[in-house]
Amino acid sequence: MTRYIIGGLIGLAAGYLYYRLVGCATGTCPITANPLSSSIYGLIMGLLVAGIVSK
Repeated sequence: MTRYIIGGLIGLAAGYLYYRLVGCATGTCPITANPLSSSIYGLIMGLLVAGIVSK
């Protein structure tokens, strides 16, 4: 359970950092155009990676 929490938090932070540091120059990118969608995408990816690692 804690692996999912840690993985989710790391993914959330990575998604936000990706938005902040790389982002989208034109503003038309569906995932990286705003911080919420980028963070949620990172959260989902973090949970998926934590699920793979925990097995």
